[in-house]
Amino acid sequence: MRLLLLNAGPVAMMAAGDCNKPLVGADMGDRESLVTEAGLGLLSESGIITRIDDSKSLEDEFGSVDINGSLQVVDCASRAIIPGFVDSHTHLLWDGDRANEMALRQSGLSYADIANQGGGIMKTVDATRKADLNRLLELGRKRIARAATFGTTTMECKSGYGLSLDSELRLLKAIGHLSDESLLDIHPTWLGAHDFPKGVDTADYVEELINEQLPEVVEQGIARWADVFCEPGWYNLEQTEDVVTAAANAGLPSRLHVDEFVDGGGLALAAELGTVSGDHVGYSSDNARAAANEAGTMQTFLPGTPYVLGKELESPVKQCLNNEWMFSLATDFNPNCRSLSIPFLGSLATHRLGLSPIEALAAVTRNPATTLSASEHDGTLGSIRIGGRADILILDSEYVDGWCQMPGDNPVASTIANGIIVKS
Repeated sequence: MRLLLLNAGPVAMMAAGDCNKPLVGADMGDRESLVTEAGLGLLSESGIITRIDDSKSLEDEFGSVDINGSLQVVDCASRAIIPGFVDSHTHLLWDGDRANEMALRQSGLSYADIANQGGGIMKTVDATRKADLNRLLELGRKRIARAATFGTTTMECKSGYGLSLDSELRLLKAIGHLSDESLLDIHPTWLGAHDFPKGVDTADYVEELINEQLPEVVEQGIARWADVFCEPGWYNLEQTEDVVTAAANAGLPSRLHVDEFVDGGGLALAAELGTVSGDHVGYSSDNARAAANEAGTMQTFLPGTPYVLGKELESPVKQCLNNEWMFSLATDFNPNCRSLSIPFLGSLATHRLGLSPIEALAAVTRNPATTLSASEHDGTLGSIRIGGRADILILDSEYVDGWCQMPGDNPVASTIANGIIVKS
């Protein structure tokens, strides 16, 4: 199937330089190199962009109407175009409801306090363990459809609400099914080290992760990464290193949760171990940030989480920008942060954290895409370019900046994933 987009407004290509590498510093907001003027057309074939040319030239060659089911034509009517969003940190699959925890937080209880009273991750674990494969698939399909409505075309999806061999494998199996059937590009991560199961000695569970879960996860062949919740009160640095090292030896690279609540040395460890990304990183030290950048470890900020936890939206994203440290943004969709809207995330980044719309766009397209590529020479995600995957958003705006300027509403008029319109 071929798809022809005509009469585009400005197009945020996000394709300057080597698309296998993230944009940093001033390059993240360089509108001249990242955004074209209005008037282009784009042709995709079998999910790959094959032509980017003057709209009139493409219309003269192919026409302006659908042809016998072999060519679908869309008149963009001067609306702006941007790449599909790349959400590189989600906890997509879980069951249960923790909406009551808002009132608990407002009463003064901390995240750890709520967990100690039977809430938090373990409450979700209890509900998720009871969910069979069909229930998980039902939940996943609804959430993927919602994410696509908001313009997400690529998602990283973690397990982590099973915390046992059978339930973790079931979560990954569900993610694998969803990946096979969805037009969105789904990337599975094993997060068996999300918390410690109730009544299980921590050392025994780390032993289980390394010697029981990890071999089965690798044998199952669905997960592409391992992840650990590295935070004081959860997995310490030694435990995290043990899991990451074992995973690496088994051929599974890692992404890590680090420094969400305090500077626990997590990002420094992530840099030392060469993990793909260190996520949350709200309290990491400057030395750790510099080391992560040097090691090629992406800092992924998740501002939706402190927002829903009622914390100040203080984030070092501008510091990273000024120091030319690479960084990304992601939703952290989970039972407490129940938003799959990258445009809302962009609103936080621009309205509260001081990023420009183009800088923020780089942080939810090109930059996270570099952490999800199948190989270091696979820059097909996160940008609009010939040879790239046809993941394209048509905005309800004549400006590319409009992608993040409608908090509480949806600026995406059409979502195109792998060359197919999934929302219009």
